[in-house]
Amino acid sequence: MSNLLYIVAVILVIFWAIGFFAYSAGGIIHVLLVIALIAVILRIIQGISIIK
Repeated sequence: MSNLLYIVAVILVIFWAIGFFAYSAGGIIHVLLVIALIAVILRIIQGISIIK
């Protein structure tokens, strides 16, 4: 499950970068970036809880 979360986060960051440089997607790109950051933070938190 954590692998899937990481893959989704990477894909969303890539889409954000494409949209940021293309200026064609508007505000939705920033929403994708926020979702990607939340996914990465959740992965980090889950990783820390597994280590403990």
